[in-house]
Amino acid sequence: MLPGNPWLAVVGPTASGKSEAGVVLAERLGADIVSVDSMLVYRGMDVGTAKPTPAERALVPHHLIDVADPGEPFSVARFQELAGRAIDAIAHRGRCALLVGGSGLYFRAVVDGLTFPGTDLATRQALQTEAAAIGGSRLHERLRELDPVAAGKIEPGNVRRTVRALEVAAVTGRRFSSFAEDWERYGDANVRAAGVELAPDVLRDRIDRRVRAMLDAGLVEEVRGLVEHGRGQSLTSAQAIGYAEIVDHLAGRMTLEDALLMTAKRTRALARRQVAWFRRDPRIRWFRAGPEGAGGIVDQIEEYLRGS
Repeated sequence: MLPGNPWLAVVGPTASGKSEAGVVLAERLGADIVSVDSMLVYRGMDVGTAKPTPAERALVPHHLIDVADPGEPFSVARFQELAGRAIDAIAHRGRCALLVGGSGLYFRAVVDGLTFPGTDLATRQALQTEAAAIGGSRLHERLRELDPVAAGKIEPGNVRRTVRALEVAAVTGRRFSSFAEDWERYGDANVRAAGVELAPDVLRDRIDRRVRAMLDAGLVEEVRGLVEHGRGQSLTSAQAIGYAEIVDHLAGRMTLEDALLMTAKRTRALARRQVAWFRRDPRIRWFRAGPEGAGGIVDQIEEYLRGS
């Protein structure tokens, strides 16, 4: 961000058309896109994350995409560090950064410079080993006893986040949710963020169509490739929405149709959480999109981002 200029952003739920609209807006504004999406950082996970296409990335420089391997631990603190470097480089070239994505914590890590608890490799590995032995659900039950607020915000099947919450508690002596309480305080950062909202039935339809489109685009083949390269049971690809379900399908534990239905269900739940997170931020101005998604309101968003 150039000194004195506001942070510019387009945020909202998955399948709202943010990425496509972001490319158009970045072209018009002369901006680079900085992804604030927790899944786009992983290489080789393209179809299931609806990653911007090579053609879109050729039109506008994109940052914080494909910076980690699927099995590699990747924290929001690391994202924050890499984002800071990218944004400094963008500003050095005299351009502005347009933040685009649906991960609320990643967005705030950039604009508000949030402080995150440290990590301890030995503790994390011990918890991961325990999760493999007793199952993620049992570990989530322990988190619920220790920190019910944090457990209520983490899917029981999300072993990665469960492990992280327990790791933070062990390392810092503080409940993981106590850090989130700090994050509920919104600073005075100069932010001009456009939130994309859709009617529930419209968003549901877009999610369902996206999931089917991912199948046609080669989601099964992509996941099979991850499995064959030993990444199918990694902390990320084994739990990411769509990937977990296709891994189960390939292992014979779920039919393909059931995998797609579960993927759509989990995606809808994710979208609700994303909207709830961003709704708490009073600095975001919301724009209602129709069935065509954010692409139909680009002109309105552009006018707002330009401050006119």
